[in-house]
Amino acid sequence: MVALLLVALSVGLDNFGACTALGVSGVDRNLRFRVALIFGAFEAAMPLVGILLGHAVAHDLGSGAKPTGGALLGLAGAYAIVTELQSKDKPASSKERGVARLVVMGAALSIDNLVIGFGLGTYHVDLVVAAAVIAAVSVALSLLGLEIGKRLGERLGRRSELVGGAVLILVGAAIGTGLF
Repeated sequence: MVALLLVALSVGLDNFGACTALGVSGVDRNLRFRVALIFGAFEAAMPLVGILLGHAVAHDLGSGAKPTGGALLGLAGAYAIVTELQSKDKPASSKERGVARLVVMGAALSIDNLVIGFGLGTYHVDLVVAAAVIAAVSVALSLLGLEIGKRLGERLGRRSELVGGAVLILVGAAIGTGLF
């Protein structure tokens, strides 16, 4: 069980970093709910999908999982910056972070869970328990990241969306290069 918690913590740290960047532009109850639901669903489902896809696909994706996820997060950060620069007339707090953006982020953050799912299956870990633990830890770290990001965003004011996008690019680069 300790090994499972350590795996959950390691994959949840990706979510923590991304959600800190996301929270910089403001957090409300709806965003918390959407992040918990979308990120939790991806974090729970991806290990299950990893088992279903089998060894060949998981092995082929293995070394490419982190760079692919990192690149997708970097693109999401770049999108946030471009969107902010194109809509300077709206206050940062009134901009809606869409479900599609959260789905892309959730998918990018959980790509490595495909490989983890296969690995957990080879160790005869109860996959449903593993998926639930990974999802719970990831959601908790995501919500913590949102709150820390919110507090930073309150201090940054109108530049918060730009800073959030830049941080998301940095988190993507860190994940893609294996620092996270």
